[in-house]
Amino acid sequence: MSTPRYADLSVGKRTILTPGPVEADPRVLRAMTTAILGQFDPEFTALMNETSLMIRDVFRTKNTRALPVDGTSRSAVEAALTAVIEPGDTVLVPVFGRFGHLLVEIAERLDGRVETLETPWGTTFDPAVIADAVRQRKPRVLAMVHGETSTGRVQDFTGIGDACREVGALFVVDAVATLAGVPFETDAWKVDIAVTGAQKCLSVPAGISPLTWNDRAEERMRARRRVEKGIRTAADVDNDRPAIRSNYLDLVQLADYWSPARLNHHTEATTMLYALREGLRVVLEEGLEPRWARHKLHEAAVVAGVTAMGLDLYGDPKSKLPVVTCITIPAGVDGDAVRAFLLDRFGVEIASSFGPLKGKIWRIGTMGYSASRFNVLHGLGALEATLVHFGVKIHTGAGVQAALKVYEGN
Repeated sequence: MSTPRYADLSVGKRTILTPGPVEADPRVLRAMTTAILGQFDPEFTALMNETSLMIRDVFRTKNTRALPVDGTSRSAVEAALTAVIEPGDTVLVPVFGRFGHLLVEIAERLDGRVETLETPWGTTFDPAVIADAVRQRKPRVLAMVHGETSTGRVQDFTGIGDACREVGALFVVDAVATLAGVPFETDAWKVDIAVTGAQKCLSVPAGISPLTWNDRAEERMRARRRVEKGIRTAADVDNDRPAIRSNYLDLVQLADYWSPARLNHHTEATTMLYALREGLRVVLEEGLEPRWARHKLHEAAVVAGVTAMGLDLYGDPKSKLPVVTCITIPAGVDGDAVRAFLLDRFGVEIASSFGPLKGKIWRIGTMGYSASRFNVLHGLGALEATLVHFGVKIHTGAGVQAALKVYEGN
């Protein structure tokens, strides 16, 4: 018998403290070993229906359209924007980090007429400024990031949805980094389309991305409806509105697939649906409010530990994103070398950042299953030891003790 060319799959043990992907909940991984069912098997379509209801609950919405896109979170963001932006539409994007720029790029590729508001990275907007801009510019779509992982900031949405309703704009929100870790209120904030990803606070492997939309968004999408030839019915009539530019990411067709009609669109990613259903079930079992509180607790422990070491936090503290803590890299320290040492010697992964912040900050994520006392204490201890190794002057031992006090106090 010949020797196998490739070894059996075996990956190293890691403590993942990045803003995503995060460690998958073991219950989710177990669900992924479940036997495959056909996509129209009644047992499988029943699981689809349950998943849709759970998506609604986690998004805090009464929307009837709540389903996943098969793809990473960017696919759902793109699906949402592709569904409602027509060539020439004015799209307003307030940018406070890398992922605001991503919304700009996607909107431009859709031939939207993009206008931006910008604030320095590390800060967010006064929501009244955005609301006023919406009233003055009257965009067709307002697209915003809720939690910007590149800078570790979260945007206040107070009054923004009301302004959008006043001028007939659709409010599209990227909640990829925040859903199930930070309070998010789809209906109360008057969000028309909300999008998230599986690989962050839901603790599901990347590859499936829930979203939800309301009647206002549905009306705009349906006006562009096209049906694939070969499954067209007498009721399907072409119109002069530009069609949604993607077939795979066409939310109208996806909604029909997830509806009782089960109009075939693509083969559902069976195993990923099992994973998402279990991830959502775990979130709802814990409860959204207790889950938000748990993330705040681990944030407090990380912040206490980092500052006790003598390191500086980056960004405006008033808008800190609870699930991401940004640390200013001390002068003269090679941030990438520190990260590599942490990973190689301790199995701990933290993140750098992008663009103007590359090489200037570290980002520690405490999301979903990765947000645990073990991970935080191990990560802080490893960071202390690594910084001492690199000759950085810190208060040795203070970080772990400060975090311990937070946990013992709770």
